[in-house]
Amino acid sequence: MNLQDSKNEDFIDIYNKYVDTVYRVCYMYYKNKSDTEDAVQSTFVKFLESGKIFNDDEHIKAWLIVTASNICKNSLKHWYRKIINIHSIEENLESTAPHTELLNSVLKLPDKYKITIYMYYYEGYNSREIARILKKNESTIRTYLKIGRSLLKDDLGGNL
Repeated sequence: MNLQDSKNEDFIDIYNKYVDTVYRVCYMYYKNKSDTEDAVQSTFVKFLESGKIFNDDEHIKAWLIVTASNICKNSLKHWYRKIINIHSIEENLESTAPHTELLNSVLKLPDKYKITIYMYYYEGYNSREIARILKKNESTIRTYLKIGRSLLKDDLGGNL
């Protein structure tokens, strides 16, 4: 086995380990399958091109989450997205996808609350780790969590 084969196997292992996490992060932004899949692909292409040396698996996971989030945010800022009526497409896709009421409520949150709630509850990061990953103050992250929970509670009619 040569060095290239070893790198390919390492990448495949990383991809298989984190593709679901990256997919969920991207889906929280786009709420549709095709754009989500494009963003996941872009995230892993960026990972391959980065040549970055990572300390451990948590460092890789954090880098992938932040990179996926940035790719989605940058794409959503693009002028083309502001012109097309994406909401009707999203509604059609969401009506056929099996989502819980809670997940639908999380997906409706503003981005800063959505990603914080996701990282805390779905990925198991604590507020200190989220603050480090998102480069925010820990108190800001705790505030985002509090406001996000409050918004979810309001949206679900106090059933949280």
